[in-house]
This record gives sequence, C-alpha cells and structure tokens, in this order.
Amino acid sequence: MASASLQFWSSIAPISHHYTHQFASLTSLKFATPISSTNTIYPPKPLAVRFALTESDSPKSIEPDPQTLLQEIADGFDLPPDYFAQLPRDLRLDLNDAAFDLSNGPVSDECGQELGEALLNLSRAWELADTSTSHSLVKKLPLIEANLTGSAKSALGKRLISAGRRFQSMGLYGQGEPQKIAKAMIAAGRALSASSTSAVTVEQPKEETRMLKFGELQVEITPDKANIGAVIGFVFGILSWEIAQGIQNIPDSSLQYANDNALLLAKSLKGALLALFYSSTFLSASTSVGLVLLGIQLKSKKN
Repeated sequence: MASASLQFWSSIAPISHHYTHQFASLTSLKFATPISSTNTIYPPKPLAVRFALTESDSPKSIEPDPQTLLQEIADGFDLPPDYFAQLPRDLRLDLNDAAFDLSNGPVSDECGQELGEALLNLSRAWELADTSTSHSLVKKLPLIEANLTGSAKSALGKRLISAGRRFQSMGLYGQGEPQKIAKAMIAAGRALSASSTSAVTVEQPKEETRMLKFGELQVEITPDKANIGAVIGFVFGILSWEIAQGIQNIPDSSLQYANDNALLLAKSLKGALLALFYSSTFLSASTSVGLVLLGIQLKSKKN
C-alpha cells in the first residue's frame, strides 16, 4: 500500500512541476511586458504642453510697460530748479539738439494735437534751460500716452530715442543725471515703437523730409527750394564779387586825407571791406554748390 502511494505521487510530481514552471513563466512574462502603452506614451505630453505654455507666455511677462518707462523719465527730470541753467556751454548745445530732435518736423500731425503741443512746449523749455517747466511737462506724458493711437506712439518713440541719444552724449555730468534720463528715454522709445510695429511698417514708405529750424520758423527742404536757394546764393556771390572789385579798384591817390592817421584809417577800412566781401563771395559760392548737390540728392531719393 505504501509503495503504491509513493509510486502515485512520484508520477504526479513531474506533471505538477511542469505546470508550475509554465505558470511561473507566464506570470513573469505577463509582468515583464507593459500592460498598456498608455503608461509610457501619454505622461510626457502634459509636460510638453506646460513647457510650451511657459515659453509662449514668458515674453509677455517681461514686456516693459511704456507708461512705467515714461514715469521713469519724469522721475529723471526731478532735478534742482537751476540744473539746466548751470550746464556748461557744450552740454547746453546738446540740450538744444535734444530739443530740436524732440519737436522736429510736423510734430502735431504725427503725434496728435495734445502730444504735439506738449512736445513743442517741452522743447522750448529745454532751449530756455527751464528745469521746473520741463519736469511738469514730462509728468504729463504717461497720461497722454494712454490715449495715443499706434502711429502716434511710434512717432513719440522715435523722437524719444533721438532725443535720448543727445542726453547720452552729455557724458557723466554731475551725479550721472543725463545718463539716467537718456537710458529711460531710449527704453521708453523702444517700448513705444515695439508696441506699434504695424504702424511703423505702414509709415516706412513715407517720403523722407528734411527741415531747417530758425527759432520758431521751420522750413521744409525740397529739391525746388534747394535750387532756388542756390540761385539766390549765386546772385549774392556775384554782387559781393563786384563790390569787392569796385573797392579794390579805388586808387589811394584819388582821395585827399587830412593827415597820415586818416590815410591809415582809410586803408584799414578798405582792407576790412575787401576781406568782408571776398569772404561773402566765397561763402555764397560754397552755399550754392552745396544746395545744388542737396537738391540732386533729394530728387534722386524722391524718384
């Protein structure tokens, strides 16, 4: 009986061992192979989406606000009342150049009536070295900027950049106030230009104009006006030459003088008049040639 039982279990053992090995192999194969491809394909996608959103939103988060930059300009002009009046002569010239760049051309047409008047008044305050008025006018720019159109913002931005470079050329004067003003003006100008890129693109094909400013008078330079000016300069040069020749042909013996001192005085006066009219002739000729060349250049650009 015992031998029969032992024989029975020995015959079953290979069979159970065989199926147990297959089950273990199947189990290991089942867990070694991924149950679903979902766990390996989809998790990276939310990460990629979050990265893309971060990249697309990052420029907006660091884009400068033009009103904040304009307020920085106003803070830069918060100076002592006599600051501009005490500037050296060469820096006063740079300040006048900045005033010219700020209000050059048809400023009211490009920037609007309100901003145009503000820029003209600010330019006049710089020319008069009026620091207090400059500060009060610059403080209005952030409020005016909120109501500007795209083209007006672009025009204001270009004028601020040009005037800011004039302040930059003043160097490290005082405690570096001109450099602070220049940095704020250039940054605000670039921000305004960037906020109205489409307006700038539309305005690029506009014909370039050159202006001459004589105090309150502004004259636009055109090819026809340049040629007219060249003719006037040529005629004036001829008149100066004729007068100089007439003075030179007057013999000293033709006039009578009371004494030697009067003779010396007359000769000195004659020499001064000759130098004056010959210089006028030379300057008139140079001006005529320059205006002719300028007219040719403007005409070629127009065509």
